Amino acid sequence: SRARSRGAAGAALLPSMLMFGVILASSGLLLMIERGILAQVGPPPLHPPAGPSRRDGRDSPAELELEVLRDTRNRTIRALCGQPSMPRSVWELPPGQRRTVLRHLLVSDKYRFLYCYVPKVACSNWKRILKVLDGALESVDVQGKMDHKSDLVFLGDMKPEEISYRLKHYYKFIFVRNPMERLLSAYRNKFGEIREYQQKYGVEIVRRYRKNGGNSAGDDVSFSEFLQYLLDEDVERMNEHWMPIYNLCQPCAVRYDFIGSYERLHADANHVLEHIQSPSFVRFPERQAWYKPVTSETLHYYLCNTQRRLIRELLPKYILDFSLFAYPLPNITSEFCRQ
Repeated sequence: SRARSRGAAGAALLPSMLMFGVILASSGLLLMIERGILAQVGPPPLHPPAGPSRRDGRDSPAELELEVLRDTRNRTIRALCGQPSMPRSVWELPPGQRRTVLRHLLVSDKYRFLYCYVPKVACSNWKRILKVLDGALESVDVQGKMDHKSDLVFLGDMKPEEISYRLKHYYKFIFVRNPMERLLSAYRNKFGEIREYQQKYGVEIVRRYRKNGGNSAGDDVSFSEFLQYLLDEDVERMNEHWMPIYNLCQPCAVRYDFIGSYERLHADANHVLEHIQSPSFVRFPERQAWYKPVTSETLHYYLCNTQRRLIRELLPKYILDFSLFAYPLPNITSEFCRQ
């Protein structure tokens, strides 16, 4: 009863606690948003490949930059998650949030690790690797549609004592991505290629935000309409492809041992595979030839052709992903967009 009361109180206080924590942890990012200062300071981190230090004891500029990035993430996560009312374990989360994170934690008992999968951050390839490690798939290069449910073990399907043991003793990792780039990737994929999403979400979005949009098949959703939909949507009810990474993986309740970046995907993936001592024949898959990645130019084009007000109002919903994982706010100043 006491635990339920504390959980209910925590759920009620969560928005204000997160705001307070972010103000402390992200050095005024929210204040910048309120004032409309959305320009990033310099280019985003390059996320150079990791490697051993030089034998003379001096690190290369790339290695130093990587260390700065990791240190920034670690300090920010500690600052936010160190707040007294923040959850210290998955059992302190409200039931809905706990179900979400446990449903996204994949288990490998053979190699003793937990991977929190984040849609649109190479999670399909990681699931292929898990299936190969478990013997359910011969190779990561096997062609065919990816089954995101079968031959995978989810932490949420286990008993509480089994969950607690693995959270305490297993190696835990996630991969993150620039929040706006991830949203654009989800938009282009789901509304440009996937009929199921067009019918389930696209038709409703067009009907809600466009005059005389009742005849749409859901395949012509504009990026602005998609962002407006996200602005009006309850975060806890969002589809996993655009739910913030914080809500999917709860980095305060789950203390991850490694945070990989989409921007340096293969180097960070190799680091994880080496750490878990996977067989030498298991490697991270190469990008499929048909895949069209979101480039920085593409992202800037979409953002600069979207109402600044809409982006400014949406950013607080994803501010934890920006601040905790050290991603710069999008540059949508008039001067930058004119270029």
